[in-house]
Amino acid sequence: MAKLQSLNALSTHVHPSYSKIGLVRAVVLARPFPGKELLVKDALKVPGYWLKINRCTGEPNGYYSQHAIPASNQQDFRLYLDQLVTRSVIKDYQLFWLGESYSPLPNFDYYNPKERSWRFEWKEWAHAIESGRATDGKKHSLAADNGFDKKDLIILKELQLDGRVTLAALSKLLGMTLPATKYRFDRLVEQGYVGDFVISILPFIPEVSDLWELRLDFTNESFMRNAEKMLSKTPFVLTMTPIMGLHSLAVRIYLPRQEMTNLVTFLSSLAREEILAGYSYLQLDPSTQLTQTISYKTYADGTGWHYDNREYLQSVANLVSKWSKLEAEQASQQTSIPLTVE
Repeated sequence: MAKLQSLNALSTHVHPSYSKIGLVRAVVLARPFPGKELLVKDALKVPGYWLKINRCTGEPNGYYSQHAIPASNQQDFRLYLDQLVTRSVIKDYQLFWLGESYSPLPNFDYYNPKERSWRFEWKEWAHAIESGRATDGKKHSLAADNGFDKKDLIILKELQLDGRVTLAALSKLLGMTLPATKYRFDRLVEQGYVGDFVISILPFIPEVSDLWELRLDFTNESFMRNAEKMLSKTPFVLTMTPIMGLHSLAVRIYLPRQEMTNLVTFLSSLAREEILAGYSYLQLDPSTQLTQTISYKTYADGTGWHYDNREYLQSVANLVSKWSKLEAEQASQQTSIPLTVE
């Protein structure tokens, strides 16, 4: 395990149950103006509630970002993005809200150790979605909820960083006794604040594999549930997340490059069979990925989550001012270079 972790092929972490702590996740697909890509990245970070930011190619060519916004400020966050368009920070954007994620382990039943190769049964998987042959996942009952406080958020934050963090380390960080820390940890698990314990393994060779984000829009809920069950048994799905208010899934996959054409054929066949109403895919650049945990510092016991668009838009105004000055300086330097002919 230590060797796999040193090669960045394995990691362990926790997905907190965002709805339990008063947050809801958003995906933003932002299209930058040419040359202003770095400005867009900085502007997406301003409210402080971002979780992931990636450069992406596809529709759009720009940025994929994920945010965990206070549930009572969803409309405020949309207004913030509208202001980024109004102020010409971004050209346009798409926004949709996510439910809770589930991260299955790669299914090694499709791996042949003798040949050191994987099988991709695209026709079998398509039939499983259409016929509903996949089995239901287990559902767990939860203990009564006693609420949460900032110390609970700190525990969840540490689990996001490392799912194997020790109780001794948490106890030291919180300034609490070991039994008190264990009590808090056990309560968070029993009451569902730990949404999913993730063992992340990269099953394919990184040099010949790519990271993709799919959006799958199904014609009805039944097909969506069948797809959730089936996709959890494939070797290439990293994370699945329902899109709120729609019969849709956001699916993060890691796929050998040579299988991409087969994936598109698979999706197209589901659309022809009227299982999918639509689909889209973005390629994510892992080398550009920025991540952070839940923004626990913006939470205060008694008052809850802090969110203030006026404060954020002032920061954006400062960013734009600095960017405009930088552009002016660069333009001045370029025009002062003497023209030479050789």
